[in-house]
Amino acid sequence: MDQQRVLIITHDVVDENMAGPAIRCWEFARVIGREAKVTLATPHASSLSPSEFDLVRYDGERLEALACESDVVILSGAILWHFPFLRSVDASLVMDIYDPFLLESLPMLSREPGIARRRRHADTLDALTDLLIWGDYFVCSSERQRDYWLGWLNALGRINPDTYDDDPTLRRLIDVVPFGVPDTPPEHTHPVLKGVRPGLSAIDHVVLWGGGVYNWFDPLTLIRAMERVSSQRDDVKLVFLGIHHPNPEVGGHEMAEQTIALSRELGLYETCVFFNDWTPYNERQNYLLEADVGISLHFAHLETHFSFRTRLLDYIWAGLPIIVTQGDVLSSLVEERELGWTVDYESVDDVTEAILVSTESPRGEFDRRFAAVAADLQWKAVIEPLLAFCLEPRQAADRGRFQRDIQSLPSLKLISQINALRRDLNNRDQRLSRLQEALGERKASITDLRGQLETEKRRLAAEHEALRAREEEVGRLRETITEIRQGRVMRFLDGINHIVKGGSLW
Repeated sequence: MDQQRVLIITHDVVDENMAGPAIRCWEFARVIGREAKVTLATPHASSLSPSEFDLVRYDGERLEALACESDVVILSGAILWHFPFLRSVDASLVMDIYDPFLLESLPMLSREPGIARRRRHADTLDALTDLLIWGDYFVCSSERQRDYWLGWLNALGRINPDTYDDDPTLRRLIDVVPFGVPDTPPEHTHPVLKGVRPGLSAIDHVVLWGGGVYNWFDPLTLIRAMERVSSQRDDVKLVFLGIHHPNPEVGGHEMAEQTIALSRELGLYETCVFFNDWTPYNERQNYLLEADVGISLHFAHLETHFSFRTRLLDYIWAGLPIIVTQGDVLSSLVEERELGWTVDYESVDDVTEAILVSTESPRGEFDRRFAAVAADLQWKAVIEPLLAFCLEPRQAADRGRFQRDIQSLPSLKLISQINALRRDLNNRDQRLSRLQEALGERKASITDLRGQLETEKRRLAAEHEALRAREEEVGRLRETITEIRQGRVMRFLDGINHIVKGGSLW
């Protein structure tokens, strides 16, 4: 039987220096490549030559050709949004949503101007919704994340009679494939820190920040805690494994710049606190094995609740005791399995105390606990659901029907707007009907009022006519009275004149 052809697409740099997304794709390709023909595609040049799979560089044309030749395509992030032709390939589409990047983008873009931030948030929302609409199978990092994504899938209509009948648990639609650890324990190949790096002695107690520094992390609390620790002990040193992301397209470096600035301000830079530009993936074990405690601090926000801090997996792999902020899935594991110490958000006191306690807790005391946890988190174990899908790929039970109905988030928005307009139009029609009824009643009332007005006008006209007749009669009477008065006066004057002349009135 021919091997299944699996294409894994990443947007990230796949080279000696790799961040979490590229590491995950690399490990997927390595494990799946043992049983299928795997191609890992990246848009960046690479110096690596893996034996278990093919590593290729792509542009849009090359990617389309690779996808059309594949049985399974595994992708994540905004890849489908940038290359929408992937929707129409015959291959089964696996969407890796281990990173809830919509939540991650909120703190990452927090310092951008409001208009630009809202636009980029809308683009991120569109990209995420594309994945959830077009995927045949989804993998995420934890059961907590799965609950989050089930809510999304439900809201987008992907939980429906077709997918339910296919599997009432929906594990055939979405399952958990966490970040893993290598199948073999780490080996120290050469010294990199103690007694080698200037400022670090062979007996120093090294606190390791094992990954990048992004806006959703809280290294500033750690720097302030190190100032307190250094005032009590001069043999405790902090090393950041990587401060500049290997992919220049990745933003959100403001926190890294603030961290360096604060270490300089407090007089700790390169005396108590040290920074690597970035550490090669195949070199990290040397740092992990030379360190005495690993640390990861973050803020209290939604991204934390659904996060899966991949740097903690390296600590677990190397058996490195952990100091971590509470609130996420792996911090709960640290607490439950006694793998280190959990601290409160932004608590300089807690972090200071944990670091000082760690100086009295040898790594060897944790070996048995870490070994038990690491066995369950090996890549070959955690990847089993995805490997099973790749070996027997399928399309989602609702793929044809669902995708004929709805294409993307803009379509969903348009449908929502049309439905809202339809409801608003119905409400307006009802209001118009009520207004027309009221208008009809008003018209009848106005007609009655007009009749009453005409009657009143006629009455007033009659009264006016009668008044005019009365005024004319009064005028005539006044004239008569005047004439009478004038006649009497003349007779009176004539009588007086007669008397004056000696005559008799009689």
